[in-house]
Amino acid sequence: MLGLDARAARYTWTAIVVVLLLYGAYLLQKTIFVFILSLLLAYLLHPLVSVLDRMLPGSRTRTPALTLAYVLVIAALGFVGFQLGSRVLEQAHTLAGQFPAMLQKWELPAAPAAPAAGLRAEVMARVQEQLREIVHTVVASLPRAGMVVLAMAGDLVYVVVIPVLAFFFLKDAASLKQHFLDFIQDDTRRALIGGLIADINLLLVHYIRGLALLSVATFVAYSICFFILGVPYTILLCVMAATLELIPMIGPLTAAVVIAIVAGVSGINVWPILIFMGVYRLFQDYVLLPHVMGSGVQLHPLLVLFGVFAGTEVAGIPGAFLSVPVLALLRIIYRRFALRSRAPGALAGVPRPV
Repeated sequence: MLGLDARAARYTWTAIVVVLLLYGAYLLQKTIFVFILSLLLAYLLHPLVSVLDRMLPGSRTRTPALTLAYVLVIAALGFVGFQLGSRVLEQAHTLAGQFPAMLQKWELPAAPAAPAAGLRAEVMARVQEQLREIVHTVVASLPRAGMVVLAMAGDLVYVVVIPVLAFFFLKDAASLKQHFLDFIQDDTRRALIGGLIADINLLLVHYIRGLALLSVATFVAYSICFFILGVPYTILLCVMAATLELIPMIGPLTAAVVIAIVAGVSGINVWPILIFMGVYRLFQDYVLLPHVMGSGVQLHPLLVLFGVFAGTEVAGIPGAFLSVPVLALLRIIYRRFALRSRAPGALAGVPRPV
C-alpha cells in the first residue's frame, strides 16, 4: 500500500541487524579477542589432550587428560620462557647499549669534495641519518618491549581467564555444538549450519597448528643459519623473527629488514643472510605453508595485505593477527551459501572440505 516491497524490507532489516552486530563487535573487541585467543589455545592443545586421553586408562571424562596437559604445558612454557626470555632481554640491553658505537662506522668523512661528490655525500648523509634514527628507535625499544610483555603477563585477569576458557572449550566443545544446533528447527538449515561449523573447525585446526609450526620452523632455521654465519644477537633476532611470523607478510618483511640492519652495523656480510632469508621464504611459501596450512587458508596475497592493513587500522596488532582467519572464514561462508543458492539441498548433511 505504501510502495514498500516485503522482500526489500526484509533485506534492509537484515542489513541493519548485521551493521548493529558489527558495531557491537567493535565495541566489545577486547572481550571478543580474549575469547578468540582462548579458542585458538584450545585448538593448539587439542592434539596433546587427545593423546593423553587415550593413554589414561579407565577415564570417562577428559578432565584428567586436560589437567595433565595443562601441567605439562605450563611447565614447558615456564622452562623455555625463562631460558629464552632472560637471554633475549640480556641481548636486547647489550644491543641497545652498543648500537650508537656501531653506527659510527657509517659516518662519512668531513673532507670537502667535488660538487657532484658533495651532492652525493649530502644525499647519503641524509639517508644514513634517517636510517640511524629508525634503527636506533627500533633497537632501543626492544628492552622496553620485553618489559611490556612481562607487564602484560602480570595482568592476572587475562593470564588466568584465557586458559580457563580454553579448558571449557576443550571439555565441552561437542556439547556446545549440539546445544547450538538444537536451537535450529529446520533440518535443511541445521545441516547447512552443521557443515559450516565443520568447515570452520577444519580451518582453525589448520591455521593455528600451522602457525605454531611455522614459528618453530623459523626459529630453528634462523638459529642454525645465524650460528653458522656468526651473526651476533642470534637468540634475540630469532625470537623476533619467530614472533613476527604471526603477522602475515608484513611481519616476516619487518623481521628481515631489522635482521639485515643489525647484521650490517655489526660488521657481518649481509648478502649471505639476505640470500638465506630469501631462499627460506620461498621454501616456506611454496612448500611448507601449503603443507601445514591446507587449502582452506589459501588467499590471494593482495587480499592478505588488505586484510592485514585493515585489521591493523581497526584493532591494531590483534586485528593484523586475526586478519587471515577472518578472511578465510568469510570465504568459507560465501562458498557455503553461494553453492546452496545454486543447488539447494546439495550441501545438506555433507560437510565439504575447506
